[in-house]
Amino acid sequence: MARRQHGRGALVAALALSLAVAACGGPSGKAVQTQKPTATPKPQVSVPVVNADHAMPQPPKLVGGNAQADILIYAAKPLSTSMVKQIAAIRIGKEKAVTATELFSLASPSIQGQVYKVAAVDPATYRRFSGAGQQAEVWSRLAAGEMVVGDKQTATNVETEPNFIAIGTGDDAATVHVGAFAPQPPTIDMVVNAKWGEDLFHVHDNALLISTGGHTPQAIRKQVNAIVKGTGASVQLLDIATRRGLDPNAVQTAVATGGSVGAAIGTYHYRVVGDRVIPDASWVASHIRTETMPIVGAVSCNTAMLLQLRAALNELVQRGLAKYIHFSSGCFNARFIANTHSLSNHAFGMAIDFDAPTNGRGTRGTFPLSVVNVFKSWGFAWGGDWHWTDPMHFELVRIMKVV
Repeated sequence: MARRQHGRGALVAALALSLAVAACGGPSGKAVQTQKPTATPKPQVSVPVVNADHAMPQPPKLVGGNAQADILIYAAKPLSTSMVKQIAAIRIGKEKAVTATELFSLASPSIQGQVYKVAAVDPATYRRFSGAGQQAEVWSRLAAGEMVVGDKQTATNVETEPNFIAIGTGDDAATVHVGAFAPQPPTIDMVVNAKWGEDLFHVHDNALLISTGGHTPQAIRKQVNAIVKGTGASVQLLDIATRRGLDPNAVQTAVATGGSVGAAIGTYHYRVVGDRVIPDASWVASHIRTETMPIVGAVSCNTAMLLQLRAALNELVQRGLAKYIHFSSGCFNARFIANTHSLSNHAFGMAIDFDAPTNGRGTRGTFPLSVVNVFKSWGFAWGGDWHWTDPMHFELVRIMKVV
């Protein structure tokens, strides 16, 4: 899918209001003043359609209040209607134990070296699982085709330009305008509407949020596990007690977005023990291989990356640029980003670091542009281009034919 860039003309009038929604609510950071009322005043809300191709019907007023997100089911394929109905019907004794469910699409794209969970949802129903469910303008903007992000810092870290985020990597990425910030269920970082999901994701209706009302999620966990058994779906408890550390008994899932790189990663199942990521052994066996490379010696990377990595390093040798790289600081490394529970792209073996001691995060690094350009010509993105620089880091964003 080609990169999409929204027309700036449609944004000029909306940008000030969009940023205000993200920050406070009114263009000046204060309550918006109404005009002199008439006999029958009507509220007026400006809802710009940033991208008409991805606009959905405006959501109605939220009825019934918010729902607590207690359990997340995440799978590599669509969840069946039968499964969703069985989960919604779970009881403890004679009492209904599931008070709300929400079926939606979920993917785990790598954005500037970090894996985020991005949901594609129906704004009309998903909003009840957000702490900002009653804030109508947030969900109006989501329906209009803009993105809602869980917190400002996440957006700041990965913006490709002010107020835009590219979902995915390389030629497969689409750029979406950030319209608002609003709290999301645990583990979900960004939200787009279902129209965007049709283009961005290659798996749909593969996630389910569950609210257990007055019951603890632990009370129905066995019943949920029995229903999803054999489907490959992961069941993650989202309650505060469990969130003190990811549940070591739950199999986690990351489904890459579409495109050549996403296809090479496939579906990544893993468990978390302490702060360690334990990937499924069969995935490692089929996706990771160790080879000896020019300049840096033996490296263990995703098999889809090895040919292009070798080609890039060979070109550095041929052009007399090998002197600028001394050793590899690692490729495949099943881990989280430091101080987070977000997977690093190294967990997929799709990124490699060079000369870490002299190319730390937040620095300009030591690699000349000629070295960087060689890697870019072979389908790699460079962390030195990011908002928060990581010049040691090169990650594959485009699969190329190597002859």
